Amino acid sequence: MRPPLDAAGRRGRFGSGLPCPGHEGLRGLDAGQWAGRTLDEVAAGDPAGVHAWMTDPGYAPPGGESVDTLVARVGAALAALPPGTHRAVVEQAVVRAAVVHALELPAAAFWRLDVRPASVTTLTGRAGRWNLLVGQQEQDGPDPATRPGPH
Repeated sequence: MRPPLDAAGRRGRFGSGLPCPGHEGLRGLDAGQWAGRTLDEVAAGDPAGVHAWMTDPGYAPPGGESVDTLVARVGAALAALPPGTHRAVVEQAVVRAAVVHALELPAAAFWRLDVRPASVTTLTGRAGRWNLLVGQQEQDGPDPATRPGPH
């Protein structure tokens, strides 16, 4: 899975559930009435709503979907995939939801996962058991030997 960064995302705004061609269940989070607005804009008008959304996975923005619903939808889409390799370009929230589902984490862990734009997240598995591949090599990044720190 690779998250896109649409115009709203580049401006730090809530998306509106971007489609994922060929994978309806992997469309982005539906932020409802918050779509197109920044977190600061929403918090200024609905601080209690933002607090509830960020602390209660069952809370949905007005007209939108909750984190619980997103995780269930993404999980159902992953479970329905036929055997083989699948690649999808999805929103960052979908990557977080996929990891929460795949690792059977509590939905509240959704907020503890950071997904970089234009990054790759790999889930592998079979028979309903998923694994998360971490520590992938950078494709065109700097030579690890030239970076500071441990190698």
